[in-house]
Amino acid sequence: MSKRYQKIMVAVDGSKQSEQAFLEALDLAKDNEAELFIVSIINKVELTHSAYAFSKIYAEEKQKIEVEMLKKIHDAKEYGINDIHAIVETGDPRNLIGTVFPQQEAIDLIVMGATGKGAIQQALVGSTASYVVTHAPCSVLVVK
Repeated sequence: MSKRYQKIMVAVDGSKQSEQAFLEALDLAKDNEAELFIVSIINKVELTHSAYAFSKIYAEEKQKIEVEMLKKIHDAKEYGINDIHAIVETGDPRNLIGTVFPQQEAIDLIVMGATGKGAIQQALVGSTASYVVTHAPCSVLVVK
């Protein structure tokens, strides 16, 4: 197999489809001997606007994501991936996954689930996957 991808980014949010996307990204990164960027975005739109509640919910969510990220890094290392980067940010997942990180890191391929955990926002503004496919500067693999 030719090594087509050098930098692969996978978006994870704890959903079943993002777990499938993570497994697919592991295979691709290993086959291509590529760098793997594991990205998890805390969607600030889905957090409450109350200052106290926001800080409490944000801290809990960030801690939960960081623990999950450590597990993902461990799993990737166990799978034989050597060059792993973890990114945990707060913001608009569509913009960060679809344009900001791919441009910053010169990503060749984005791997993500077709749907994630943000069902309310998806109903209001469309899916993150749809936005990323439309706006990403690189190829996107959507996993079902």
